[in-house]
Amino acid sequence: MTAKELAVDPVTAAQLLLGARLTARGVSAVIVEVEAYGGPADGPWPDAASHSFRGPGGRNTVMFGPAGRLYTYRSHGIHVCANVVCATDGVAGAVLLRAAVIDDGAEVAWSRRGELVKESALARGPGNLCSALGIEMADNGVDLFDPAAPVRLSLSRPCGVSSGPRTGVSKAADRPWRFWVSGRPEVSPYRRSPRAPAPGQSD
Repeated sequence: MTAKELAVDPVTAAQLLLGARLTARGVSAVIVEVEAYGGPADGPWPDAASHSFRGPGGRNTVMFGPAGRLYTYRSHGIHVCANVVCATDGVAGAVLLRAAVIDDGAEVAWSRRGELVKESALARGPGNLCSALGIEMADNGVDLFDPAAPVRLSLSRPCGVSSGPRTGVSKAADRPWRFWVSGRPEVSPYRRSPRAPAPGQSD
């Protein structure tokens, strides 16, 4: 499969990314949890929770395509998080990588995360995933399908997909745009943002 497979809406792209293999700096992992994010109000998938909601500018420009690029940002100014850009060139859409199963290079991942971390928690949570795989802010814009890239992606087809609301967002908090591989202990628990409206009062 190629980046063209991801030139689709964020929800479809999110489900395509489950079961995909992510390889970076001595570690390989299978993605088991993701969240879909849309774009600006005048786009096909308006999403107030997306970094691209107010349009392109600075680092988020990569979210406007082409598909198959990596978008990185810092959560709370500390943790690096990674998104896979989807949709067509000029249209914003991305999928946040939330959790993965380390299947090669676990010792390298432990050296980055700490030897006391449980194996199932090595890449659980978007910040921990990037830490385990050595993904950096400087990887913003990397072509994930370039064999020479420091971060690479290969798509597969998962089975047993579950869905529910996105975790920790205060806007568009009820959308069932989080997807995960059912039954995997690496999947993070659902936590609703205390700033989000009561369930059923958000889109």
